[in-house]
Amino acid sequence: MLTFAARAADVLRFALIDRIGRDAQGELSGFQRPQVAAHIREIRDYLEKPDAVLPNPIVVAFTEQTNVEDLGNGTVRLTIDMSQGVPGLVVDGQQRLTALSEVDRDFQVFVSALICRDEAELRRQFVLINNTKPLPKSLIYELLPSVNDLPPRLSRRSVAADLTARLNFEHTALQGYIKQHTQPDGIIADTVVQKIIMESLTNGVMRELIDTPRGRDRCVRLVSNFFEAVKKVFPEAWHGQKPATSRLLHGAGIQAMGDVMEVLAARMDAKSVEDFREGLECLKGRTAWTGGEWEIGGEIRRWNSLQNVNRDIALLKHYLVSIVKADLRKRARIAPTPLFEQAEGA
Repeated sequence: MLTFAARAADVLRFALIDRIGRDAQGELSGFQRPQVAAHIREIRDYLEKPDAVLPNPIVVAFTEQTNVEDLGNGTVRLTIDMSQGVPGLVVDGQQRLTALSEVDRDFQVFVSALICRDEAELRRQFVLINNTKPLPKSLIYELLPSVNDLPPRLSRRSVAADLTARLNFEHTALQGYIKQHTQPDGIIADTVVQKIIMESLTNGVMRELIDTPRGRDRCVRLVSNFFEAVKKVFPEAWHGQKPATSRLLHGAGIQAMGDVMEVLAARMDAKSVEDFREGLECLKGRTAWTGGEWEIGGEIRRWNSLQNVNRDIALLKHYLVSIVKADLRKRARIAPTPLFEQAEGA
């Protein structure tokens, strides 16, 4: 293996990105996946920043048309014969290389060159290089709040990760409940809490709340007050439970209750623990968090059959939100008319 620096334009002169495919006889050729346009655009946007760096090398493999000359002191000269066409194949870094080629900067990157005996060894190296175990997403997300100049997709996740960490480590209703790499004894997945926060930041009550003075503090307090109310309304389903014994603490239940929080905050302007507790009372006796059966959408489901999958989450969200909305409509109809309005109509 050799390592050197080169510009993207130079790399593309001696290396190809060979897409995987099959010929008419079904024989396999190439190995690279299709380009991911959004990923390339994200990398390109980052590389256009003045302080951008790209330490990850582009890995290029050769099976022929190269000569390596040892110059001593750990230095070699690599000669690439271009007379019979482009000999190199990009083994790792195709998205980065494509993004680099679209940036109007004289940007150099590290290139790791593999000199392989034959194509079989080249494919073996490709599989080994691209089959490494990635870092857990939850670890990446927990680190995001400490990183600046993130692309938009990760910036939204960063805010959610920051609020989640504050809920977990500050004096809130969820303190110590959220499982993170820095809180391994937690029982609620951090990605689930981040998901309800991200949905609220995108289309819910936190979308405007986050931009108000002390917006992050107010978002943390909103979520904390809601789950404090949840504890009061469903104490048996919360205290001493875990996801396997209570669907309230399960990914499906947490996400569904996130939608309930949104409805109560938006439609009855719930902010305090008491506001949320009042709005949740209508769910008493109509849930099966720890036993019994759910009657959802014409289906009878055993209490623990609801899983953390899109269909079950959507079913539970619709069921709980429908009950809460119906209760809010009922209360609106029977609300007393203010005295001054009665006087005006007399």
